[in-house]
Formats: sequence, C-alpha cells, structure tokens
Amino acid sequence: MMGIGRMVVSLKSKLKHLKMMKKKPSYYDKIEKSESMRVEIRSRKARKLIEDTMKIADSPGTKTFAF
Repeated sequence: MMGIGRMVVSLKSKLKHLKMMKKKPSYYDKIEKSESMRVEIRSRKARKLIEDTMKIADSPGTKTFAF
C-alpha cells in the first residue's frame, strides 16, 4: 500500500514539473502588428458583426424597427 502512495506522489511531482516546463519564457517580446494585420483584424471583426446582425434580423422571433 505504501508503494502506491509513493508512486502517486512521484507522479504528481513529475506532472507539476512538466507543467512548469511548458510555460512560455518571459523573454519573448510581443509581436508588433503590421498595418496589414490590423486591417485583417478589423475586417474579421466587421464580418462577425455583420454575421451576428444578419442572424438576428433573419430570426423569426425578432421584431424589426423601421427608421
């Protein structure tokens, strides 16, 4: 019974060590976004907003407002 307990403790410590090894080193710098990356991010956000708006507008349970 004691062998199992020691094995569990050693496995936990090995897993904890592996988790610590997977963390990113702090010396990586954040990548500066280029103009094309910014444009791509804006267009993705715009497409998502349009998609969500169309989904709401096309749903039968919602009322639309005439402006």
